[in-house]
Amino acid sequence: MKSFFKYFFASLLAMVVALFLSIFIFVGAIASFMTFDKPKVATVKPNSTIVFELNRTIVDRTSDNPFENLSFGGLSSLSDNSTVGLNKILENLKKAKDDENIKGILLRPDLLSSGMATAEEIRNALIEFKKSGKFLISYADIYTQKAYYLASVSDKIYLNPEGVLQFSGLTGNVMFYKRTLEKLGVEPQVIRHGRFKSAVEPFIQDKISPENRLQIETYLGSIWTHMLTGIGQVRSIEVSVLQDYANQFAIINPEDAVNNKMIDGVRYYDEVCDEIKTLTGTDSTGDFNSISLYKYTNAPGKKSDKLITDQSKIAVIYAQGEIGTDKGNNAEIGVENISNALAEARKDKSVKAVVLRINSPGGSALTSEIILREAKLTQKEKPLIVSMGNVAASGGYYIACAADTIVANPNTITGSIGVFGIMFNAEKLLNTKLGITVNTIKTAQYADMGSPMRKMTQAEEQIIRQQVVKIYKTFVGHVSEARKMSFDEVDKIGEGRVWTGIDAKNVGLVDVFGGLSDAVRIAAEKAQIEDYRVIELPKLKDPFKFLLEELETEAVTRISGDKIIAAKYLEHITSALKMNGIQARMEYDLDIN
Repeated sequence: MKSFFKYFFASLLAMVVALFLSIFIFVGAIASFMTFDKPKVATVKPNSTIVFELNRTIVDRTSDNPFENLSFGGLSSLSDNSTVGLNKILENLKKAKDDENIKGILLRPDLLSSGMATAEEIRNALIEFKKSGKFLISYADIYTQKAYYLASVSDKIYLNPEGVLQFSGLTGNVMFYKRTLEKLGVEPQVIRHGRFKSAVEPFIQDKISPENRLQIETYLGSIWTHMLTGIGQVRSIEVSVLQDYANQFAIINPEDAVNNKMIDGVRYYDEVCDEIKTLTGTDSTGDFNSISLYKYTNAPGKKSDKLITDQSKIAVIYAQGEIGTDKGNNAEIGVENISNALAEARKDKSVKAVVLRINSPGGSALTSEIILREAKLTQKEKPLIVSMGNVAASGGYYIACAADTIVANPNTITGSIGVFGIMFNAEKLLNTKLGITVNTIKTAQYADMGSPMRKMTQAEEQIIRQQVVKIYKTFVGHVSEARKMSFDEVDKIGEGRVWTGIDAKNVGLVDVFGGLSDAVRIAAEKAQIEDYRVIELPKLKDPFKFLLEELETEAVTRISGDKIIAAKYLEHITSALKMNGIQARMEYDLDIN
């Protein structure tokens, strides 16, 4: 009994402390909000250099929520997972090109954390920036392959004398959970249509299928070839020579990188700063004028001589994350957030065109159908352009296919036209491992179909298979109608097959190469407008609601968050267990390094 009271009062004390801590953090966050409410205008001094550090996770859209990067687990002001929006990066690089006070950019890509297509869009924006004649210098302690590809467009590429340039080719890793589920006593029951539909493989196999290996080898090869071609063009090195470097792992040391023309020199950071002082006419005894790209967001841009009225708008709708069955939020596509945004843009007469920006591996087929319906209604009334980010596959392609023009980057992952159904039988886990037995009483034969308490019958499996085939045919039919291809033509390139943007364009699933800026330009051309302003949808979550949700879920985050090494993989299994209905999505876990 003494032990009981000891633990009881210890727990009670912990709850009280946690309550007061939460209140303290809440009050502090409110105070922070008051300071964030009106961002200070950034002053850019003459002869300034933008320092572009890629030390944040890059998402499609920046949130203006001042609480988003706050850490609620402690008193630090920023979490380790702070993000920056690609939209703001592109906007700032465009603004800097015309800013007379900006003389150049110092690129620091060491910690680049983005998808391949995102890196491509930033790289293209840097190429555009260079057309101004301003300098672009890159410096890093370590260049990963993706970081080097981005930096390769620089006028000068420098590496720390003790640094490393990684250049060994791309790898794709697929994690398999079949044996884990067997040990737990959970049996996945899968019905899929499409021999390349590999999203379910991690749950039913312990190694990659020949079809999945073929498609991964194909699109990894496509991305790698595109990278080598891009590097070769700006560094004047033959693609075959670059491939030899990778095969021999010959460019790891700074001296080798210089000798083989991969970089322009080895420097310490202070030496790079001295070079920038010379380029900007700064006294060698002082510091050059600098501003971070992120703070540059608050610097005033060049004012247009033309008056842009409220009657000239292009709506950019951001659809990012898995396609789920709930309402949706900033990080997930749901049954309401994207379809409502499309309806809002369609009904707003001042919106002359819509750009649907998609970054999604897919998900619920039903939600995809709901969104596609709104996309079709929108396309009938005004130009609808799709901009594909890192991935717009399966359900992500489903909601894209009705667009007037589909814009993708060469290394975008798309396609995966296929569907599957997955249910988990936990009878063995409950009965054998936990000693739990279940008695079921029902009023009709199929009342408990899909129950995790037992294995599917052959009749139930046939019913679900019919639904999977039906939805696949609907999916192919939508693509066939929108892309003006026959059903058989789409079926041939479908079957769940994943394509890069390059290959997708060759088979007719994509129209042109480009990024978000190109999609907006195309939308303006189709709407026949020259003067316009861009609005972003859906509207972001209210900051105070966000704060309350973060405080509410902090305890869960502490137990199962990114502190656990396997959290990422547990997340995949958890997400699979939450799947409702037939799914249209691509590979469950593919890390490209």
